[in-house]
Amino acid sequence: MSTGLTVQRLNVARSGKAILHDVDLTVSPGKITALLGANGAGKSSLVLAIAGVLPVSSGVIALDGQSIVGQRPDSVRANGVAAVPEGHQVLNDLSVEDNLKVAGCQLTRAQLQSALALALDTFPELRERLRVRSGDLSGGQQQMVALAQAIVGKPRFLLADELSFGLAPVVVARLVPVLQKLASEGVGVLLIEQFTHIALRISHAAYVMERGRICFSGEAKELVGNPEILHSAYLA
Repeated sequence: MSTGLTVQRLNVARSGKAILHDVDLTVSPGKITALLGANGAGKSSLVLAIAGVLPVSSGVIALDGQSIVGQRPDSVRANGVAAVPEGHQVLNDLSVEDNLKVAGCQLTRAQLQSALALALDTFPELRERLRVRSGDLSGGQQQMVALAQAIVGKPRFLLADELSFGLAPVVVARLVPVLQKLASEGVGVLLIEQFTHIALRISHAAYVMERGRICFSGEAKELVGNPEILHSAYLA
């Protein structure tokens, strides 16, 4: 049985238009895998399809060899796949604490307390803001909440879409080590990142997507040594 989160020959359409074409991709446990490409290449759509938000036209999305195609987003999360969508999305009208509790709604009381402690140990900055309305936080703080929500669910795989979008470099520098720590603890991370140098520096494997298709797959260091591959994809 294959291990990890695998995508095979995946096709996805939106409003009748094909947007992903025969996509193959693997996220290994304990590794960071970069998914790069220009805006509109289909990266976010792939994340939404894996997370159960977008319906799959054909192909396979499997967790340790077991298909998760057709599962609702809450079932995908319960199976250990957590998505952090682009744009540091949080429940603006809820406090930070309530945002985290909502993320752990499937846990027992004891499990939730343990999960909250883990999330707040990861982001101690949030401890003093637990009662603050999430919509009143800075963009960087909201991204911390979004990542903390994923951590509460104790995922086996984390899909991080444009972690640094709209954030100052100092905030990005605070968030990147969190992904590295999660990977060191066995979590498989799929990282979509506009700052390709950051993504390639911390990733083991890398994929490049162009117009809904994978045009490169290999080790991240291959892309570092062949920048023309990325250059071509971003100009397509």
